[in-house]
Amino acid sequence: MVPAEGVDETALRVRVPAKLNLFLAVRGRRDDGYHELVTVFQTVSLYDHLRVALLGLPGRRHHPAARRRMRVELSADPAVPQGRDNLALRAALRLGELSGIVPLEGPADRDGVRTVIDLEKRIPMAAGMAGGSADAAGALVGLNRLWDCGLAVDQLRAVAAELGSDVPFCVTGGTALGTGRGVEITPVLSRGPFHWLICPDSEPLSTSEVYRAWDRHALPSDVGPDRVLYALRSTDAAGLGAALHNELEAAAFGLRPRLRVRKRALLDAGAVAVVLAGSGPTLLALTADEAAAHALAAAVADWCPQALVARSPAGGPELSHDAGLSDTGPLLRTLE
Repeated sequence: MVPAEGVDETALRVRVPAKLNLFLAVRGRRDDGYHELVTVFQTVSLYDHLRVALLGLPGRRHHPAARRRMRVELSADPAVPQGRDNLALRAALRLGELSGIVPLEGPADRDGVRTVIDLEKRIPMAAGMAGGSADAAGALVGLNRLWDCGLAVDQLRAVAAELGSDVPFCVTGGTALGTGRGVEITPVLSRGPFHWLICPDSEPLSTSEVYRAWDRHALPSDVGPDRVLYALRSTDAAGLGAALHNELEAAAFGLRPRLRVRKRALLDAGAVAVVLAGSGPTLLALTADEAAAHALAAAVADWCPQALVARSPAGGPELSHDAGLSDTGPLLRTLE
């Protein structure tokens, strides 16, 4: 996005990471339609990038009356969900409503005050890695600063919980235990780093379809996350690999049998362990170190040429001034 000539602009950039579920147990279906979960989240070094910019003629963007009603626009690749189907835009509209702003959707003339969200997707979409949730979290964190809303982290998480079960974790990132439907977050110690080969599947797998398959064929579990929590306190990849656990795997593999074959292929090629990412269809292969991750990528390149090497944990959303507007460097802090 290039602003119109002569406009006054304030802009921030937000880099927000994807998430892994190192442990995921399903306790059953809740009365509200969600599932009761126990999960261990961790962010991983795959990032989406957002630029949030407040545009308008010089001076107008500072006028309180002009800022009470503003257009909110999303700029993203056409392959990305648009309009209210996009969680980042929904997050922006909801934050505006709660902050005394009347957010209006759609394009506006260049004289009007408006907020534009530029979204660059690098996290695989519909992959079980909370790419949409990460974008929503990035929008909340960035616009909270850009609009000077003044919401504390706990307040941002409360807004995030209205948008989706993974969004509250993505607001802060790092490593955390999630309970309830996943929105009740407790930070967890993790020493790391851990190294991964991330193998997306070319065909998305619907989260709701996976949970429906779980409802049909599975029983609630009482398996706890203690082994994963203990393993995270060390740098021992083998210990973490032995503890990785995802109870949605059987349902996802039943819907997509080739995932079971590919998990076996990753193990045979040298992965320490392999686990499904969330509801899938991405497979997460834990490796002994970064060199092993690159070697594994080469070994499976014939059937997963889009595999990505990454490490965890990766912190939370990171804010910085737009490079074209300021050379003052990083803003304030990473929310953790």
